[in-house]
Amino acid sequence: MRVTRAQIVSRGLRHCCPNCGEATLFKKGTWFELNRTCPSCQLKLERDEGSFLGAMSLNYGFTILGFLLPVLLLYLFHRISGMTAAVLAGLGAVLFPAVFYRSSRSWWLMNYYLVLPHHLPVNRGKATGRNEDDNT
Repeated sequence: MRVTRAQIVSRGLRHCCPNCGEATLFKKGTWFELNRTCPSCQLKLERDEGSFLGAMSLNYGFTILGFLLPVLLLYLFHRISGMTAAVLAGLGAVLFPAVFYRSSRSWWLMNYYLVLPHHLPVNRGKATGRNEDDNT
């Protein structure tokens, strides 16, 4: 059974494994801890050292564009006071990235497999998440 790009997007938006579709990206009972591999299909979710940097950049961009820029615009157009803008910006700079963390990790993984769907084991006819070029 092949996984289509539409399925990859759907699974990424729901924080599910791009390979098997199970909701197993994050360890149970934790908000921030990503499983190294999917418990259901063994797909490597943590691909390389530093693979989180893309998700971190995505989170940073959404924080700036989705939260801090609107607060700045509200302040510049005199809809909120300077003190209110400072408090909102300060709280938002800390809280928004924490709340958006799971989505950014899932969406970054989704983008990787959206561009390279043939890297999914199910699309290569493999049963496990190990890559041919993995030496482990």
